[in-house]
Amino acid sequence: MSDIEIAKKATLKNIGEIAKKIDISEEYVEQYGKYKAKIDLKINDKIKNNKDGKLILVTAINPTPLGEGKTTVSIGLTDGLNRIGKKAMGALREPSLGPVFGMKGGATGGGYAQVVPMEDINLHFTGDIHAITTANNLLSAMIDNHIYHGNELKIKEVVWKRCVDLNDRQLRKINTGLSGEKNTKERLDGFDITVASEIMAIVCLSKDLEDLKARISKIIIGYDEDGKVVTAKDIKAEGAMTVLLKDAIKPNLVQTIENNPVLIHGGPFANIAHGCNSIIATKTALKLADYVVTEAGFGADLGAEKFLDIKTRAAGVIPNAVVCVATIRALKYHGGMDIASITDEGIEYLKRGSKNLLKHVSNIKNVYGINVIVAINRFTTDTDNEIETLKKILEEQGVELSLMECWAKGSEGAVDLAEKIVKLTDNEAKIDYPYDIKDSLKDKIESIATKIYGARSVVYSEEAEEKLKKFEKMGFKDVPVCISKTQYSLSDDAKNLLCEDPFDITVRDVLIKSGAGFVVVLTGNVITMPGLPKVPAAENIGIDDNGEIVGIF
Repeated sequence: MSDIEIAKKATLKNIGEIAKKIDISEEYVEQYGKYKAKIDLKINDKIKNNKDGKLILVTAINPTPLGEGKTTVSIGLTDGLNRIGKKAMGALREPSLGPVFGMKGGATGGGYAQVVPMEDINLHFTGDIHAITTANNLLSAMIDNHIYHGNELKIKEVVWKRCVDLNDRQLRKINTGLSGEKNTKERLDGFDITVASEIMAIVCLSKDLEDLKARISKIIIGYDEDGKVVTAKDIKAEGAMTVLLKDAIKPNLVQTIENNPVLIHGGPFANIAHGCNSIIATKTALKLADYVVTEAGFGADLGAEKFLDIKTRAAGVIPNAVVCVATIRALKYHGGMDIASITDEGIEYLKRGSKNLLKHVSNIKNVYGINVIVAINRFTTDTDNEIETLKKILEEQGVELSLMECWAKGSEGAVDLAEKIVKLTDNEAKIDYPYDIKDSLKDKIESIATKIYGARSVVYSEEAEEKLKKFEKMGFKDVPVCISKTQYSLSDDAKNLLCEDPFDITVRDVLIKSGAGFVVVLTGNVITMPGLPKVPAAENIGIDDNGEIVGIF
C-alpha cells in the first residue's frame, strides 16, 4: 500500500484525547477540526516549572534526491519509545508545498511511521505557512507603497523579496513596477520560496509573541541614500505583521498512526535556511514529555550543524543524543554507484560511500562532543551482507548501529533504537562548538567549512569580502552564520559525492537576517527559489470519485 492508503486506514483519536495524554487541559487546546489543534502559548506559564525531558536530535547523511527517511525514523522512534513505556513525543517541521508538489511528494513520514492526518498536514495544514507568506508580502507592499507616496525615508535600495510557497523558477528574477504610474519605480526583483523567507526563520526562533514583534522590527528591508539601513519598524509594518502571525506562532498538535503526540511547527529548509522546527514547539514538548524526538533538515552538515550552532544558542537547549539516519542505497550512491542500479548489491560501493556517514558521525561525536548512534532505515532491497558489512565498519569506529524497520512494522520495528536511545541519553547534555560566537564572521565560516565539511579552505568573491567587512562594521559580528549549501555533498558541488580530492568552499554572497539573528552565507549554486522537476509530483496528485485525495507519497 502507498503511504496515503496506510494513513487513511489509521484509527485516529480526537485531538483532545491526544492532548490529555500529555497533560494539556482543554482550555489550552484550539481545535482545527477533529484531528488537529493549536496549543495556546499561555500553557507555558503553567508548565514552566516542569522538569525538561531528554532531547534526541535526528539527522542524516547527505541524501539521495529521494531522501532517506529521516522523518520516518523520527516518527518511528517516537512510537518506539512509547511502546517501551516511555512518555515521548515528537517535535517536527511542517511540510512545504514546494516539495509536496515537486520532487518528493508528501513529507509526513512513511509506511506505518507517519503523522496523521497526512493529507491535511501536507496541504495547507493550519495555515501557518500561508500566514508567513502574507506577512512577508505585506511588508513588500508597504515598502513599495512608501516609495510611491513620496519616499520620506529616501530608500535607495530594496533588498526585501516577496515569497510564495511553491517551486516556481520563473519568479527567481522579475521586473516589478511596470504599470507606468507616475510615482511607481521599476525594479529588478525576485521571489523566494516561503520556507526561505526571514519571516519563517523568525517564527521558528522567537520565544513568544513579544519576541516575534521585536525580531520583525529589526528586519532590514533596504538602504537609504546615505547607505544606512531601513527596517520594518521604519516602515511601521511590525504591528500588522505580528497580527497576521498571532496564530501561526502557536505550535500544532497532531498524532502518529499509533496515536502518540507530535508537535509540528515551522519549516525552514536546511539547504537555504536554518532547517529546524520552532523553539516554541521544542521547548513546550520538553516540558510535556520525558523524551522528545526532533529533526533537522537534510544531512548533518546542514540541518544538524545549524540546529547545534544556531538553535541551541538561541533556545538554550542541547540534545542528549543524536541519531544519524542512513540507508544502504545512499551509502552506495555516495560510493559512486549509479542510482539506476542502486537496488543491486554493491559491497565495494557501500564501503567507499561509508566515508560520508563516518564524517557526519565524527563531527557529532568529536567536534560537538555529543553521543551518536546510526540508524539504518531498512529497505526490502537491502541484503544481509550489506548490513553486516556496514555494522563491522561502524564497530571499528566504536559506533553503535540500529536497524530501523518502522516503515513496515511501526513501533515494533523501532524498539531496538528506542532501547538504545534510552541508554545513550542517560547523561547530562553538553556541547562543544566549532566556533566562538565572538569570532569574526570569516573565522566562523572557515570553522564550519574546514571542521564540518572537511574543506581545504574558503574562497570569497570580491562582493562577499566587502559585505563581510561592512556587516561587522554595522555591528553584525557576534552572530551565528547560516551557510546555504547543496544538500547532496559535503562540498558546495552537488556532483562531488565522494569528496575524495581536496576541495574549497566558494562564498559568492552574504546576507544579513537581522530579525532572525544570523548572517546567511551563499555558496555554490543553491538558490532560494527552487524549480519543479521534469515530472513533478503534482502530476500524480488529485481527488478520486469519492472525494478522496490520492497521489501524495
